[in-house]
Amino acid sequence: MAMRARLGRLWDGSEERNTSSETKGKSGSPGPKRFPIRMIVAVLVALFVLVYFYSSGTSFSRSERGVDSQSLIERNSKAQSVPTTTITQPSEVQSSPSVTTQPSEAQSIPTATAAAAVTEPSEVESSPSTQPSKAQAVPIKLNCPNEAAPVCQRSSSLASTLSLKTPQLSPTCPEYFRWIHEDLRPWKYDGITKELIESAKSLATFRLVVLDGRVYVEEYFGHSMARNVFTLWGIIQLINRYPGRVPDLDLMFNCMDQPSVKSAQYSPSTLPPVFHYCKDDQTSDILFPDWSFWGWPDTNIQPWAPLMEEMKQANEEMKWVDREPYAFWKGNPTMGANRQELLQCNVTREQDWNGRIYTQDWSREEEQGYQSSNLAKQCNYRYRIYVDGLAWSVSQKYVMACDSPTLFIDTPWYEFFQRGLMPGHHYWPIPANDKCKAIKFAVDWGNKHHKEAQAMGKASFKFFEEEVKMDYVYDYMLHVLTDYAELLRYKPTVPEKATEICLESMACPAQDNVKKFMLESMEKSTGVSEPCKLPPPFAPEELRQLNDKKADAVRQAISWHQNARAERRRKF
Repeated sequence: MAMRARLGRLWDGSEERNTSSETKGKSGSPGPKRFPIRMIVAVLVALFVLVYFYSSGTSFSRSERGVDSQSLIERNSKAQSVPTTTITQPSEVQSSPSVTTQPSEAQSIPTATAAAAVTEPSEVESSPSTQPSKAQAVPIKLNCPNEAAPVCQRSSSLASTLSLKTPQLSPTCPEYFRWIHEDLRPWKYDGITKELIESAKSLATFRLVVLDGRVYVEEYFGHSMARNVFTLWGIIQLINRYPGRVPDLDLMFNCMDQPSVKSAQYSPSTLPPVFHYCKDDQTSDILFPDWSFWGWPDTNIQPWAPLMEEMKQANEEMKWVDREPYAFWKGNPTMGANRQELLQCNVTREQDWNGRIYTQDWSREEEQGYQSSNLAKQCNYRYRIYVDGLAWSVSQKYVMACDSPTLFIDTPWYEFFQRGLMPGHHYWPIPANDKCKAIKFAVDWGNKHHKEAQAMGKASFKFFEEEVKMDYVYDYMLHVLTDYAELLRYKPTVPEKATEICLESMACPAQDNVKKFMLESMEKSTGVSEPCKLPPPFAPEELRQLNDKKADAVRQAISWHQNARAERRRKF
């Protein structure tokens, strides 16, 4: 025990190694202390380490910069799990791993650090980037270093962040997506040739070509019209949302009010394919979402997503029973005969048709800063009226997004989502040839049957909130363009007079509300989930039954009105 204690004191230097008289001077003073054993061992280890690193040629440049092995592991892990690339700088996509984006640092990684990284494979294996079933949102950034001469920075080599073969589960698209098959049916068997496309030039406002993710446009008419600009802006957002998904294609687009392909004027082999916002049973235009989903600067109407949130809030702020017990409409009455006739349904001293009809003067409204045209504030009536214009009206979604029942004046025109609406469930049908009396009856009926009236309004709002949200708007665009591209019988090429458009070329030079709405509606990152699954086409019998069901619902509403009038006559 004494020996062990002595060795301990020698190790920590508390006792001098030689205390014999030989170590003392002649004067008897003690001699200098020896180095403790711990110091000797430390010196030997240090010498060994220096010899080892010198022989292995390891660089110390990284440790001199204050970066240890643990921080390197964390940096590499983050680089693999969180992409730092943007749509506008595809070169970063190719160099996203930290080893390739920072070659000087990678070359100076100490051997010990590299070994440490290898000993922690769990970090790499758990990285979402190695999981094919999980997509990551890649930020989309708008860079405008030179607004006067913007440069498209998106590269055609940008790969999709979603794989077409990923095992992700995606929901089935809303039922109205099935009409995509019907819109494209005329070209299902013979396909679409380049000659057929070019024959539609006189019917279109622009020609759009997509090649390897790049967009080219040849404009024929309406270069500065908001409907042209924001339709193209919406297509750019689609390509950014689903990079690598929009196939090569060549199409003609008509941005005017009325559809342009009158079926009776063409044979099946000469029918030109033209995209448009609406159609009727006499036209063959291919339906596509209208420009106002991304905003309408001319009327200060916000993009659909933020506006829908405002309307939802407005619906919640005022209970249906507390709203004005009348049917409300406000708009430009010069846009079509139906609107002119609707003015007659306004209240007068002699007659109250339960309608409150207001004329919208957009010039005066612009001067006053659009104070009285806030769409969300128009949900304070128990009933809303929808009436078409020169053709369909973009106002339909704004009217029906209020959870007040919509009194829908019969129209031959329909847009892409409208074919998913059911009369009697989503809206109250109003015959065009008997507007005023039908409006009065519908309002009187609803004011006596609160539960049924509110259910209709809620069904309408739910349809637009859940089935016409921007996710599905983009999915509809993707599916119709994908199926259309499969019909092309030639390889698209860039037209001679076409110019390339992109995020930068459209948004950077934009001004005022145009730029404001572009920035509000711009996709901020790539999609993280698969598009919804396109449901199959209608079988002939399904289509017949659906059309019969809608017709029966319209006849039912008309018969209620007629029976009520007959009963009123008997009483008087």
